[in-house]
Amino acid sequence: MQFSFPYRYQFGLIIAIFVSMINLPVKAELSHFMALRLSPGFQPEQGSVSGYTGGSYSLSVISNRDRDNKLCTGFADPQPDHILTLDKDFSQLKLTVNSGGHDTTLLIEGPDDKTIRCDNSSKDAQISARNWKHGTYRIWVGTFNSNLKFNYTLTVQEQQ
Repeated sequence: MQFSFPYRYQFGLIIAIFVSMINLPVKAELSHFMALRLSPGFQPEQGSVSGYTGGSYSLSVISNRDRDNKLCTGFADPQPDHILTLDKDFSQLKLTVNSGGHDTTLLIEGPDDKTIRCDNSSKDAQISARNWKHGTYRIWVGTFNSNLKFNYTLTVQEQQ
């Protein structure tokens, strides 16, 4: 069955579609827990947020390996736990998960969606790396087994 609209309605429909496309939202940067916005010289309390692990989404779906060829593992929710916005470039940052010694993993996706940093080498995951470009980073705090819930604090430190 084919529908036919009079020309005056077709024009209105085209305009409505065009206007709705213009008003499409920009990619939403939503996270489960508190977001961070940091500039060089930030105070230590500005670089600390908390949350809890959980989920059955394999972080290796985001990336099997990071920029240093380290394996990306763990389970979390598909939505990032935290959003980190860097207002300027940082020469070196250290991100540390404190879960009280539980096995945690960490995956950070950079502003270009290609720069991936991962850690799964210790009880409380941490990443210390150079050359953090300004922009928005998505952070997942995971566990080695799916659906495990552990409270944690994520701390970001500026290093010289």
